[in-house]
Amino acid sequence: MVNDYLLVFALFLWSLVHSLLASLKVKSLFARLLGNSTFRYYRLMYNIFAGVSFLPILGLMFIMPDKQVYTIPKPWITVSLLAQILSILVLVIGLKQTGAVDFLGLNVFIEDVKPERQNLNTSGLYRIVRHPLYSAGLVFLWCSPVMTMNYLLVYTCLTVYILIGAYFEERKLLVEYGDVYREYRQNVPMLIPGLKWNK
Repeated sequence: MVNDYLLVFALFLWSLVHSLLASLKVKSLFARLLGNSTFRYYRLMYNIFAGVSFLPILGLMFIMPDKQVYTIPKPWITVSLLAQILSILVLVIGLKQTGAVDFLGLNVFIEDVKPERQNLNTSGLYRIVRHPLYSAGLVFLWCSPVMTMNYLLVYTCLTVYILIGAYFEERKLLVEYGDVYREYRQNVPMLIPGLKWNK
């Protein structure tokens, strides 16, 4: 039980720091402190920090005592693996449509590249759901053919984090795009194709 709390606390701490660093207020603060010439590396450093700081959580998952919850039997395991492969494909396509260079922060190494997209992307996968990267990530997690207690705990926490993150990202997009995003949100579901909770 103590190990479970430790894993949840580590995930909470990672999620909190990750979210704070992505917030407009913190980014504005760093922009003022660092100046434009240094702040242009913020997105790249943010992604590197997010990846490196998640490694201890992965380490905890594998060194902590664990217990298998289930293994998907044949032939259904093929379905789950195909769903994971499809989700990876959607992630790759979604990154390309989002602008992988900007998303990963690699635009700092390319001259004459605009650091941010100027227009709201509503084409391709974004015509189906507003957050295709989140949708694909959730499918990949929950279609895992093997589930253990540690996996279940981490996947549940990450799912909650993704849902909360999507909510706050929507608030930022409303500030950035205003009525354009508000209309887009009315017509396109957040995560599940065909599922909308419009008022």
